[in-house]
Amino acid sequence: MAIHQGIDVEEIRVKARTDLLDLLESVPGKKNLVLEKSLAGPINLFVKFSTLKDYGVDKVFWLENGNVDASQKNIIFLAKAEKATKVQAIAAQVKRLQQTGQGDHEFSIFWTPRRTLVADKILEDEAVLGDVNIAELPLYFLPLEDDLLSMEYDESYSDLYLRRDPTITFLTAKALMAIQQRHGLFPRIIGKGDNARRLTDLLVRMRSEVAAGGGQNESTSSVLGLTPSSSIESLIVLDREVDFATPLLTQLTYEGLLDEVFRIQNSQADVDASIVGVAPTQQPLQGASSRSPTPLPAQQGRKRKIPLDSSDKLYEQLRDTNFAIVGPLLNKIARRLDSDYKARHDAKSTSELREFVTKLPGYQAEQQSLKIHTGLTEEIIKHTRSDFFSRVLEVQQNLAAGADPYYQHDNIEELIARDAPLPTVLRLLCLESVISGGLRPKDLDTFKRQILHAYGYQHLLTMDALEKMQLLQSRSSSSALTISVTSSATTGSKTNYSGVRKSLRLIVDEVKESDPNDVAYVYSGYAPLSIRLVQCVLEKQYIMSITKSSATVGAGAVSGAATGWKGFEDVLKNVRGKTFDEVQRGEDKAVRARQILNGSSEKKTVLVLLLGGITYAEIAALRFIAKREEGKRRLLILTTSIISGDKIMEAAIQSSTKDAGE
Repeated sequence: MAIHQGIDVEEIRVKARTDLLDLLESVPGKKNLVLEKSLAGPINLFVKFSTLKDYGVDKVFWLENGNVDASQKNIIFLAKAEKATKVQAIAAQVKRLQQTGQGDHEFSIFWTPRRTLVADKILEDEAVLGDVNIAELPLYFLPLEDDLLSMEYDESYSDLYLRRDPTITFLTAKALMAIQQRHGLFPRIIGKGDNARRLTDLLVRMRSEVAAGGGQNESTSSVLGLTPSSSIESLIVLDREVDFATPLLTQLTYEGLLDEVFRIQNSQADVDASIVGVAPTQQPLQGASSRSPTPLPAQQGRKRKIPLDSSDKLYEQLRDTNFAIVGPLLNKIARRLDSDYKARHDAKSTSELREFVTKLPGYQAEQQSLKIHTGLTEEIIKHTRSDFFSRVLEVQQNLAAGADPYYQHDNIEELIARDAPLPTVLRLLCLESVISGGLRPKDLDTFKRQILHAYGYQHLLTMDALEKMQLLQSRSSSSALTISVTSSATTGSKTNYSGVRKSLRLIVDEVKESDPNDVAYVYSGYAPLSIRLVQCVLEKQYIMSITKSSATVGAGAVSGAATGWKGFEDVLKNVRGKTFDEVQRGEDKAVRARQILNGSSEKKTVLVLLLGGITYAEIAALRFIAKREEGKRRLLILTTSIISGDKIMEAAIQSSTKDAGE
C-alpha cells in the first residue's frame, strides 16, 4: 500500500486530468465535445485543448449555443447534472440530431461531478435515456495554487444564501470525504456557522456509511482510511454567513484589485490588449523598462488572456502585497532587470558571456511579465485615484470602523444621482445593513425609491433577492433584530459586528503596508472577521495579546489548534451560527497501524475551508498566517469558489432579471 505523508496538490491535478482523458479514450475514434460554458475554465486548469485533440476531440461546442453539428459519429456532452436546464438542453440536442437523420450517432454524457437520479428522470421523460451512454467525471477540489483548492462552483454563494439549495454542501462533503479516505480522518473538525455544522454532520454520516460497507472488504486501505490522519492536524470550517461584510468591502491587495477591476476567473483574466500589449511572441526583445507597452490602434478592443498564477514568478511576489507598495516594487524590479541586461557588456570571458546567454530566457520572461504587470498597475491606478473610488472607499471604511451610518447617506445618494454602477451602490447599502443590523425603515424605503427611479423598476426584484440573502434588510425585520446575545451554541441569525469589532480588534489603526505585522493590511486597517476566527484557533496567544485579553485563559490552554475555540467562547456568542469542535477517533489497533506505516509527521497540515466562497484578500491574509506558522504547520486553503462584492451583487441582479423575463 502506498504511504501518503500529506496532501499532494499536483496529485489532485494529475488525477483530474487522467480521469477526463480516460473517459475520452473510452469513446473510440473522432468525437465532437459539447461543453457547458462554466466548465471550460475549470477544465483548462488541468488539461489544455491541444491534449484533448490528441485524444480524438475534433470540435468543441458550447452546450448553451445548441449548435452541435453532425460532422462526427461520436458526440460527447460534458455538463453538471445538478442543473435541470442543462439536462433538458442535452436532451433537446440529442433529439435534434436524431431527427436530422444524418447517420447513426453514438451519444455519451459525462456528468460532473456526479450522476443524479433527477437527471436520469429528465432524460427518461424526454425519451433519450436509452440512447445515451452515461459516465461520471468526479471533479471536486481543483488546484488553483499549491496552497489553494477550489470547487470552482460559481453558483455556490447564490445557491446557499439565495435559493437555499444545499447541493454544494453535499458536494463539498463528498470532496472532503475523498480526502479522508486517502489520508485518514481529520483528527479535529472545528467550525462556525449553520451550513458548516450541516457539512460536518454529512461527513460523520458518510464516515458511518464507509464503515458499514467496509465489513465486506476490510482491506488495509479501508481500515486506515477510518483512523485519524498522521499528516493532517485539523479541519477548520467557516460558513460564509458568519462574515458577510468582508466580501462587500473593496479588496486592497494587488490580486484583489485585479479581481475588482478586471475580474479574475479560473486563475486568468481577459484584459484589453491596449493595456498589456500583444502576445509575447510578437513583442521584440528590448532593454528592460518599467513603462507599459504602447498599443497600436488595431489593438483597441482586442482581449488577451493573462494567466495569473505562480507560474509567473513576478506575480507570485506581488499578488498578496497591499497595492500601495506595488508601484515601488515594480520600479525596483525594473532597475534590477535593467542592471542585469547591462551586465553583458561587462563580460570579459567566453564563460561569463555563456552564463549570460543561459540566463537570457529567464530575463526575457521576466521582462515580459514586468511589462504586463506595469500595464495592469497603471490601469488600476487610474481607477484608485479617481474621486469615485476615494468616495466609495471612505464610506466603506467608515462603516467598517463603526461610524454612524446616517452620516454616510449623503455620499450614497450622490452616487445614485451620478448614475454610479448599481453593484457599487448596492454593496454600500448591504455593507451598512450587515454591520448595523439593518437600515432604518425610513432610510431603506428612501434608497429603494431612488434606486428604482435611477436604474429601473425591474430592480424591485433585485431588492427582494438581496433581502432573501439577508444582505439588505430593515431593522424592523425579524431576522435583522435577532443579534446574538444567548450563551447557547446556536446563536442569533446575525453577526454582531459592534461586539466583535472590539473583542477581536477588527480595526487596526497603524498598518505597516510595506512590512505588515497584522492581517489587517489586506484591507488597509480592517482585519476580516473570517480570518480573525481562524486566528482564534491557530494564533490564540497573538489574538489575546492584541486584544489585551490574555488573562482570561491560562497559559497552558493556548497551545494551538489542539484546543479548538477554547478561550473565545464569549466572543463566538456574537458571531452568527452554530459553534462546534468535533474530535474524530479510530480503533486503537488501526491508529497504531497507521502510525507505524506513516510515521509521525512533525509538520502537519491544517485545512481551512470557507463554505460559500472566499475573496483574494482573505486568501492573502491566510497566506500571511501561513508564513508566520511555517515552522509549526502547513496551511491548505479550501473553498467552494472565489467571490467578490460585485459577483455577489450580480448574482442578485441576474436572478431578478431572469425572474422578470419569466
